[in-house]
Amino acid sequence: MVPCTDPITQAQGQTGEDVEAPIDQKELHEAAHSCLIDYGTPFHKNIIVRAEGLYIYTPENHKMLDWTSGQMSCLLGHGNPEIVNVISHHAAKLDHLFSGMLSPPVINLGKRLTALTPPGLDKAIFLSTGGESNEFAIRIAKFYTGKFEVVGLSASWHGVTAAAIGAQYHSGRAGYGPVMPGNFALPAPNAYRSIFRHPDGTYDWQTELSYGFSLIDRQSCGSLAAVIVEPILSSGGMHPLPAGYLKALKKHCEARGMLLIIDEAQTAIGRAGDMFAFQHYAEDEGVVPDVLTLSKTLGNGIALSAVVVSDAIAEKTAKDGFMYYTTHLNDPLPAAVGDKVLEIVERDGLVERSRELGKVLQKGLLRLQERYGCIGDVRGRGLMAGVEIVTDRVTKTPGFDLGNRIGERMADLGVWAQLGTHQSFAGVFRIAPPITITEEELEEGLEIMEEAFASTEGSLPLY
Repeated sequence: MVPCTDPITQAQGQTGEDVEAPIDQKELHEAAHSCLIDYGTPFHKNIIVRAEGLYIYTPENHKMLDWTSGQMSCLLGHGNPEIVNVISHHAAKLDHLFSGMLSPPVINLGKRLTALTPPGLDKAIFLSTGGESNEFAIRIAKFYTGKFEVVGLSASWHGVTAAAIGAQYHSGRAGYGPVMPGNFALPAPNAYRSIFRHPDGTYDWQTELSYGFSLIDRQSCGSLAAVIVEPILSSGGMHPLPAGYLKALKKHCEARGMLLIIDEAQTAIGRAGDMFAFQHYAEDEGVVPDVLTLSKTLGNGIALSAVVVSDAIAEKTAKDGFMYYTTHLNDPLPAAVGDKVLEIVERDGLVERSRELGKVLQKGLLRLQERYGCIGDVRGRGLMAGVEIVTDRVTKTPGFDLGNRIGERMADLGVWAQLGTHQSFAGVFRIAPPITITEEELEEGLEIMEEAFASTEGSLPLY
């Protein structure tokens, strides 16, 4: 087996200048398969040896615009100097503590975050991954309500821990035996593919939602505790909830004594053009979730998540003995990173920047849709977009193989954007570059996408 040497020091000279990297990717992949567990997705053909700013680099120094921000997380780009300084300082001075101890970074992040959330989201706790934050959210909802049934959307992704995956229907349920009892699914909003239509052909999400709850009511044993939803179903195909959906959902919850949990792992902190995506539509004005979960974008690639609840929920559950105690809750180092992320986003006006550049992104993607018949739908908000690939616009047949070939061509030309191929949402490119991207860099990526579509057989050019 070939030893895995340090690719960064091999790829750079003492001055930091790029030099030829003596790395054999084939040998490294063989080494990886000898010692690493497969976890449900093929390892990408390129082993990445460096990530800097908006780009990721292969051993051959081929750079790609990172249009997934890592795992939809590096909101401010890779190696952001201010984030690096925070990590370096706290790694040396204040990294990890006994879970019952507090530190200034945790208190500072709590104060900054709850100053940004609306009244009704008053107290926070800080954990590691998005899955853990949703596990906490569901656990506290059950404890607060004294009930146990949880409703999710049929194309949702909330994590792979027990309660989170019980409310997840996008993938990951088959082959593991029973999930947590009391889980039900509502039809996931999908304006492109839903069978619920008005006579004029427009999407009838109101009837779809009411019908979904009529089925829930028939299945429930009378112990409905919570609904958990994403404002934009990212892993489920980049589908934004329709305007007014959250208000209608909140009414359904109130009628049944349920809490509303909103999972903003990917959509918050400016990613979708608002500080929090649930605040976007005027039709949803006044809707505040009972529980809000954050992760990915809050930590800029560092494992950090948050749960925010009302004073009422926090006080009642504390009084009644709620317990959730893990090794890395309220750790100072990731909390300091989250505090710096929020500071930078506010200071530099990045929410507004994402909103405006999102218009540029959508315009460019719609221009591609006009040129290539394989693009069935373009959707999203802010710097968060979905491009659905089909082989026929009339039948909307998913174009999995075609999308893969376009994606490989894009990577070869210099843009990395993930194509989701799970059957639950057809083949959709998920695009989410760091929100520090410039308009010029955005146009550069769109030009590369254009070249990839133009040079891939089967893309159905229209002119």
